[in-house]
Amino acid sequence: MQEYYFLFAVGLAFTLFAVFQDIKKREIANWLNFSLLAFALGYRVFYSLLKNNYQFLFVGLLSLAIFFCISNLLYYTRAFAGGDAKLLMAYSLIIPFQNYQDLIPISLIFTLTLFLGGTIYTLVYSIFIVKKNKEKFKKDFKSRVTKQNYLSLICLALSITFAILVLKETFFIPLAVLFFIPLLYNYIKSIDSCMIKLKSPSELTEGDWLEEEINLKNKLIKKSVHGLSIEDIKFLKRHSKKALIKEGIPFSPAFLISFLFMVFSFLILKESLFELALSFLP
Repeated sequence: MQEYYFLFAVGLAFTLFAVFQDIKKREIANWLNFSLLAFALGYRVFYSLLKNNYQFLFVGLLSLAIFFCISNLLYYTRAFAGGDAKLLMAYSLIIPFQNYQDLIPISLIFTLTLFLGGTIYTLVYSIFIVKKNKEKFKKDFKSRVTKQNYLSLICLALSITFAILVLKETFFIPLAVLFFIPLLYNYIKSIDSCMIKLKSPSELTEGDWLEEEINLKNKLIKKSVHGLSIEDIKFLKRHSKKALIKEGIPFSPAFLISFLFMVFSFLILKESLFELALSFLP
């Protein structure tokens, strides 16, 4: 499986650059994603011709088709921005599939790993958002969670803690997680409110998600999964019209986390993500 070493090196370089660009500009350029895809695909073609091993190429092409579907699903449900969706498609060509049977399970496991790493990263990142927008977050969170909710949750937490520590009833643990889901949901929604910014036309970039429709000079700019277009931004600049934009948390660090975990399992543990996942099953 040494054929994947070069892909890992290329993937790491492009991912680090994507993280830097995403954090600095809140976007991942198309040229970066398409360059990674082109490099990885070109390498698979060259290696297959050199070694007369066309499975390496065909597995990559099938993986690209699978992740094309997954990426579009995440994009059109607004789970991913355009740059993240395209980066995921490019990743399809650097994931180490050993055979055709690995395609579906490893694709799903990598996607789940990406979301798990993204969830942990997002929760950590949200702490900085709360600190930066302390008053706005506090006001919105309080409006969502009443004092009665606070008291009931505190009593519930104490009761479950008592049951776990004193009565040794460990089946209360998933129940505790279940009851805290509404509180986590309100926390996330309050974080979302802190991500809504009023931007001047000069601050807008293509793909920005519009929070409210703009009706100006008999032109209606609607909210769209594709975000603002270049023409929309030019129109807003001509009329000096500000726009309410919903910013997203830079998600590319989650790709870096998942990538490092994938390489670690492959190079250090000598297992694929699929084999590693199976090892946790009873």
